[in-house]
Amino acid sequence: MAVGRLRPAFRAACDEYLARIGRYVTIRETEVREAGRAGSPQVQRREEGRAIRAALPPRVVRVALDIDGQTWSSEQLAERMRDWRDGARDLAFVIGGAVGLDDPIRNDADQRWSLGPLTLPHELARVVVVEQLYRAFTILRGEPYHKGADRAG
Repeated sequence: MAVGRLRPAFRAACDEYLARIGRYVTIRETEVREAGRAGSPQVQRREEGRAIRAALPPRVVRVALDIDGQTWSSEQLAERMRDWRDGARDLAFVIGGAVGLDDPIRNDADQRWSLGPLTLPHELARVVVVEQLYRAFTILRGEPYHKGADRAG
């Protein structure tokens, strides 16, 4: 679940990883409209938050992308994915727009995940999220895509 539409280069990268993830699980990407003309960032976040809440399926584990969330290594994300899979829980990763997520979305999330202290464009953050989800599945399957444990230096 993400606010806004991706520009072509980001769309192509995201689609590549979504297709790869589709080999492991059913995945669906949902975009809600960016409230760019809402006035202040606070009003924009609130409007986008309403759209997110309306689009989220019921009884889903909500993981909000949040700079104040926990940072996870790729291996830790894979462990969480395994736990969620084993618990037969559907997941929704929620990525805000250019002004971030509304506080109620962040506060109501089951988990808050930070990609780190860097400020990333929300479009790039979405590509990083889907790449990391793909990487998590390859870790769980012992496939060669993830070579993090073999890094030198």
